[in-house]
Amino acid sequence: MLARRYLNPRRAVLSSFTLISLVGVLLGVLVLVVVMAVFAGLERDVKGRLFGFTPHILVRTQALALPEEMDNAPPWQDLAEETAKLPGVAAATAFVADNVILDVGTWQRPVSFRGIDTSDAAQVKGVADMLDLENFPDSSADLGLDDRAVISSLVAEQFKLRVGDTIRLYSTRNFESVMQAYKATEKPVAREAFPEEWGVLKMLLAEPWGAEGEMQTVAADDLMEAYTAMETVYLEEIRAPEKDFIFALLGAMEEGERDEEKGLFRFSAEQKKEIDEAFTALSETDAEKLDGEILKGLKSLVLPKEAVVAGIYSASQMAVTPELFVPLPLAQDLAGLGTLVQGIALRLDDPYQAEGIAAAARKSLGPDHYVETWGDQYQAFFSLINQQRVMMYFALSFIVLVSAFSMMAVMFTVTIQKRREIGVMKALGAAPGQIVRVFLYQGMILGLLGSALGVGLGRVVIHFRGVVQEGMRVIGFDPFSAQLTGFGVIPAHNDPVEQAVIGFMAFVLCSLAALVPAFFAARSDAAKSLRNL
Repeated sequence: MLARRYLNPRRAVLSSFTLISLVGVLLGVLVLVVVMAVFAGLERDVKGRLFGFTPHILVRTQALALPEEMDNAPPWQDLAEETAKLPGVAAATAFVADNVILDVGTWQRPVSFRGIDTSDAAQVKGVADMLDLENFPDSSADLGLDDRAVISSLVAEQFKLRVGDTIRLYSTRNFESVMQAYKATEKPVAREAFPEEWGVLKMLLAEPWGAEGEMQTVAADDLMEAYTAMETVYLEEIRAPEKDFIFALLGAMEEGERDEEKGLFRFSAEQKKEIDEAFTALSETDAEKLDGEILKGLKSLVLPKEAVVAGIYSASQMAVTPELFVPLPLAQDLAGLGTLVQGIALRLDDPYQAEGIAAAARKSLGPDHYVETWGDQYQAFFSLINQQRVMMYFALSFIVLVSAFSMMAVMFTVTIQKRREIGVMKALGAAPGQIVRVFLYQGMILGLLGSALGVGLGRVVIHFRGVVQEGMRVIGFDPFSAQLTGFGVIPAHNDPVEQAVIGFMAFVLCSLAALVPAFFAARSDAAKSLRNL
């Protein structure tokens, strides 16, 4: 009762100080509630965007990722069917991501792209949900199978692109092939560049072969020596047409039937003819003619792929997202994969169960497959967000702490102003604990009211954050611009548990702040207090 009377604003000027303390606690809790809700909203919305196009689980194998193993690689569809049977997996689709050089007019820069399997409705919907329909109402995520692309708003702004514009994409993989081709043209033909190996093959085919009926025979050691020599040449950087001739020669040599007892190989007349034809083709190669064919073939490599901008999505500088989304066939061409893919993207019924499903996938698929979750792919990013949240908690908690110290100062003032009343209470037999409770209850009332009002007003500000943000933009202050966040209205998420913890923390701090002056008031001497000394 007495603690409540001390808070009555009509009793004395001191009550205004009490109201200041209340407002300080209120503002500290309000700021902490609003900022933490914004951080939670940003994290949820960024995760929502990532879940729209990022594999919840990515399965990779060496065979899927290396184009040179294309002939021996198992179809990626087989692995997709196998992984789709895992519990909790909603869909399994191809994954292709790489970098290209975007060329628009006189502007060029490298950009990242992601292939979208247009047969997967979830992937298409994930991109469609990101489209900036407010600024680009003609945007569409319908990529079809044509050379179309959905680009980020950051790229669109930099290159002044709109829906319907045409962009050119230069594959960086093609540049590597061009460099290899040019390096090969600087060398002589294979028979001149590798005379020792060529001499071994020439000697093998110059000597007469044996005959067994319709079959022709050659010593196994001689054939293996020639085979090894040409295999060595094949692995060197030589012209592509010569590599094809050597590949055909090696393939023809492998067709022979080996006789271990007699130490020879048998070839049919047709097989022997294939070997001779490949040898003749290698013998007659002309450097200038081959280089002309190579340079003519480079035209298809150097020419860019043209794609039409089908849509523009709202990008955020707070999340790493691909700058281009293109159909899967175009992505495979740009990545130089042909019919291969870089992995299998698994979409789950619940992305937050990715760790458990990934563990089951590793056990089911074996050690030849690399399995990583969305958490693994964006571990650094989400660690940064969590670190920022912790730092904001730490920094903003000082506002509440300062409010608590302000309340402590007010309570010390109250104890000084009420020394006579304290002396009277002690003279009438009030125990020190009763004195402590008077001022402790006063601090608890202020802490409870400040915390409750702070949480309540914080939720109100969060609800009307769009109006508040527009008002800030009117005066030229916008700390959460759409270019930074990718959202017209800053996202926010009310977590009742977190807000209850914030309110409880403020209440405890205020209670502890009132306890210190209450303790000193209880220890004051009644006689001195009555004399107002």
